[in-house]
Amino acid sequence: MSPGTGQWFTARMTHDEAPELRYAMGSDVGQRRSANEDSAYATGRLLAVADGMGGHAAGEVASAEAIGAIRELDDRLSARGADSEEPDLLAELGEAVAVAAARLNTKVADDEELAGMGTTLTAMLWQDTTFGLAHIGDSRCYLRRDGELRQLTKDHTMVQTLVDEGQIPAELAARHPSRSVLIRALLAGSAGEPDLSLHTALPGDRYLLCSDGLTDVATAEEIGELLDSAADPLEAVRGLIDLANEGGGPDNITCVVAFLGE
Repeated sequence: MSPGTGQWFTARMTHDEAPELRYAMGSDVGQRRSANEDSAYATGRLLAVADGMGGHAAGEVASAEAIGAIRELDDRLSARGADSEEPDLLAELGEAVAVAAARLNTKVADDEELAGMGTTLTAMLWQDTTFGLAHIGDSRCYLRRDGELRQLTKDHTMVQTLVDEGQIPAELAARHPSRSVLIRALLAGSAGEPDLSLHTALPGDRYLLCSDGLTDVATAEEIGELLDSAADPLEAVRGLIDLANEGGGPDNITCVVAFLGE
């Protein structure tokens, strides 16, 4: 899905030996922005969210380039065929992030007005009930399991660093005036390294990838309750975006939700 307002997609993926994975995605410009600089991607193998930044529509370009690299990874894996060896999930994701960074550099070299552009990127690459997670910036990945909401990513922000160092309590981070100041992201001319991690999914798990247009407004409790109550991923996506807009919608809002079957 390219950036835009009110774009929705829902589908499902099945494997012979794995639970069904249902997924949906949606994006909204919010209440205060004139353009949507978020991008997202969702297939049965790859789920991703990118939140662009930079003037002169550069943020929109940056997030689209990052998602373009994710799409290329998906296409490459699809071309290998079902009989090929299982992919190294983290190596594939790491390569995709490197490709995204290179694409940003090329764009800036071709157009100086794009200088300073960048984007977050949070992406899941699935193989049956295992997934690799790549993350850079302050978009997030959440897991809802057994009534608990777990954040699987750590924000690459100045405020998170202050929390980690014990300089401010975690409960103040969400309201800190510098909460959106990034210390790591995909930036043209900068080799930002993503966090890469491997996870095992369980039947009944519910996952959310989202931009900070949601998490700057909604509490973890509200997000968890919506993931629990939704009948399907598309209902969850719509509910989460509505929640952010009801809270003022100060930024673009993008959500990708996946439910793993029982």
